[in-house]
Amino acid sequence: MSVSGLTWLQRLSAISSLNDACRRALYTYVRSAGHSVGRDEAARAMAIPRSTASFHLDRLVRDGLLRPEFRKTPDKTGPGSGRPAKLYTPVLQEVGASVPARQYDLAGDLLATAIARSSAQGLPVTEVLLAVADAKGRKAGRPGDFLGVLTDLGYEPAQDATGGYRLLNCPFHRLSQDHQAVVCSMNGAFLSGVAAASGRDTGVVLQDPGAGHCCARIAAETNGS
Repeated sequence: MSVSGLTWLQRLSAISSLNDACRRALYTYVRSAGHSVGRDEAARAMAIPRSTASFHLDRLVRDGLLRPEFRKTPDKTGPGSGRPAKLYTPVLQEVGASVPARQYDLAGDLLATAIARSSAQGLPVTEVLLAVADAKGRKAGRPGDFLGVLTDLGYEPAQDATGGYRLLNCPFHRLSQDHQAVVCSMNGAFLSGVAAASGRDTGVVLQDPGAGHCCARIAAETNGS
C-alpha cells in the first residue's frame, strides 16, 4: 500500500473502472450523497435495476473506490427487517494516477508539513523536511518487503551488478527538474526511512540520476545478504 492509500496499480485500476458510464454515475452519486448509500437507493437514483446497481457497486468496492458496511436501516420493516443492509461509502474523495507513476501528492504533504513545523518551532526548514520525510518513509515501510514498497510507490527498482538497486523511475520527476537539491534530499531521507522500517540493512546513495531515473540508488546490504 502506498502512502496515499492505494498503490499505483490500484489507482490505475480504479480509474479504469470509471470508464464505464453507469459505474461512473453511481460512484459520483455515492461520493456526493453525504451518507452511506444502499443498493435500493442507488438503483432508484440511477433509474436502473437493483441487480445492475448491485453489480456495479460491488465492482467499485473491488476496484478500491467504495467501502462496504453492514447496518440496519430505519426504513426496513416487516419479515427479514432484522438483517443489516449492505451500504456503500467512498474510500477516497479523489483518485489520480499517471504513467509513469508520480507521487506529487506525497511531495506536497512532506513540504507543507515541513514548512508548518519549521514556522511553529523556529527550526531550519531543510532540517525539518529531512526529518519529516524520514518519518513518513518509516510509516510507509513494511517489514521484510522493501522492494514491494518501492514498487508500489512507482520507483521501479532494478538490481545492479553490485547487489544494490537502481531506481528506474523518479516519482517526483517534474519537481526535481527545477528543485533538484531540495527534492532529491527529501527523496533520499524518505527512502532511508522506508529501508529502516522494512528492515533492510542498506544505504541510500544520491547520485546523477540519468534520463528519467531516480536520483537515489539503493546500496547493497552491508551484511552481505
